[in-house]
Amino acid sequence: MFSMRLFANPAFKSAVTCSVDAQQTRNAASLKTLKARMRSFNNMKKITKSMKMVAASKLKKDEQRMHVAIPFVRPVQELFARLPREDKPGTTIYFGVTSDKGLCGGVNSAIAKMCRRGMAADEAAGNAAKYMGIGAKGSAALKRFYGDRFTTTFEECAKVPWTFGAASIIAEKVIATNPMKMTICSNKFRSLVAYETQAAQVVTLSEAMTMDRAEFSKAMDVYSFEPSIYEVWNDLHEFYYATVIHGLYLEGAVSEQSSRMAAMESASKNANEMLEKVSLVYNRARQAKITTELCEIISGASAV
Repeated sequence: MFSMRLFANPAFKSAVTCSVDAQQTRNAASLKTLKARMRSFNNMKKITKSMKMVAASKLKKDEQRMHVAIPFVRPVQELFARLPREDKPGTTIYFGVTSDKGLCGGVNSAIAKMCRRGMAADEAAGNAAKYMGIGAKGSAALKRFYGDRFTTTFEECAKVPWTFGAASIIAEKVIATNPMKMTICSNKFRSLVAYETQAAQVVTLSEAMTMDRAEFSKAMDVYSFEPSIYEVWNDLHEFYYATVIHGLYLEGAVSEQSSRMAAMESASKNANEMLEKVSLVYNRARQAKITTELCEIISGASAV
């Protein structure tokens, strides 16, 4: 009798209705939020998958360019590697070969770290250090603390296909600075899943001019030059700069694309895992909402 009077009370009916409406509103808001997150993760998965496919396409083209260029680059590097090296005090230019775009793992940060450590070590030893480089990512990583060491940077090189002509233009800029010592920091391509960040010592024109003539002739006498090596040395040295930059940039580009493929594959996997977790929470919330509504219907029918 008391229960019938309670259900017949208008205030009780109003309170029950408000409670049910509030619960349904909260469930609806929660489900709406979860659905938006699911849509966001699904879109993210599509984007990263597309970026992986684009990187795979670019990787194939860059790898072909690298394999074509390496046979021309290696002999010139081996020629200058025969020259004797002396560790003399002086200003060292660190040349970083990075990319203009990110989302490729630690490819660019490793080069920036190597340049930063090299400049810090040279300055601690009492020598000056300067920075030149290719790519916006290397400049962005070093500009905050080493902006006063910058001389020349080259950005947006990837907007057009890389050629030996572009490397020659950069080599002319390097020669214009007349570096005493030079170290090129870049990524050496090993395989599709591995690369090695290296610092290559480059024989500068200043170092070659101060070498012992006997040692210089001993290193170069195994080659024949026409005209004399002393007549073509400046042009040969400019060609050496261009070939080194050309080869290291191509290896860096291949390393970048392979690393981007791996990064996008990992991102797609993570997005898929998050989508599965949110879908599970969404399905549980939706099932709880349906169960609550059924219980309310049954309770109302029993009360009547």
